[in-house]
Amino acid sequence: MEWLKRLGTAIDYIEGNLDKKISYDEAAHIAGCSPYYFQRIFSYVAGVSLAEYIRRRKMTQAAFELQQSNSKVIDIALKYGYSSPTSFHRAFQSIHGITPTAAKRKGSILQAYPSIQFSIHVTGESAISYHIMEKQPLRIVGIRIPISEDMENNLNIVPDFWKAALQGNRFSEICRLSDQEPNGIMGISVYENPKEIYYYIGAVTSASVPFGMYAYEIPAATWVVFENDGYFKEDVQKIFRRFYTEWLPSSGYSYAKLPDIEVYPICDKQLPHGHFEVWMAIKKEKR
Repeated sequence: MEWLKRLGTAIDYIEGNLDKKISYDEAAHIAGCSPYYFQRIFSYVAGVSLAEYIRRRKMTQAAFELQQSNSKVIDIALKYGYSSPTSFHRAFQSIHGITPTAAKRKGSILQAYPSIQFSIHVTGESAISYHIMEKQPLRIVGIRIPISEDMENNLNIVPDFWKAALQGNRFSEICRLSDQEPNGIMGISVYENPKEIYYYIGAVTSASVPFGMYAYEIPAATWVVFENDGYFKEDVQKIFRRFYTEWLPSSGYSYAKLPDIEVYPICDKQLPHGHFEVWMAIKKEKR
């Protein structure tokens, strides 16, 4: 429950600074985590990247001012942090579908994105099945690609990385490495420091590291494991969101900030759906 309050306070900071420079570091500090984890958690819970959320909110406020004041377009652009009319026009049009000048005309159709409010979802729609287990260190071996704290950029990099892996010979090689639980092909985001963030496609194994691959060890931890049958891309995101908004706040646990693990079935071809698991490291909350 407490972490949702902190997340809400971080949103209050962002909302209070839409017409000023917004520091991701400050927002993350308020939320009690690193900028990387703040952006990652935000994107799961909100369903949109932090950068896109801020852009939408700035353009929502800019549209209100364009219609309700006599301010010049350039003045509003500068107010919301755009140093050139071109960049402001591009951002505004991407949200509203019309130019800032056209938005001044009465009757113009605009888009309003309200401030996000975080709360526990009590929907009663369906149970969320899980089990908790203790695991010794997990040794992952596989291929990796550098990613960054920019979640928008990662959303382009990671799918392309999977596509390349599935089309090449490495995927089958990784499949053969899997010899320990959890069995399967794993997708893992590993944050070591702001300059060393990687996405791995690998398997838990005791085998030696093949040429061109990398090993990474996840420390011993308590894990909550969610199993599901469905479409990988959509349903994995749904589990992450339900973990943060439904399961975690009332569980008595807190997020351990270790790599999140997605476990997919081993197969010789790409499948869009099937049985998969999501592993999240947790720890008992301090009382």
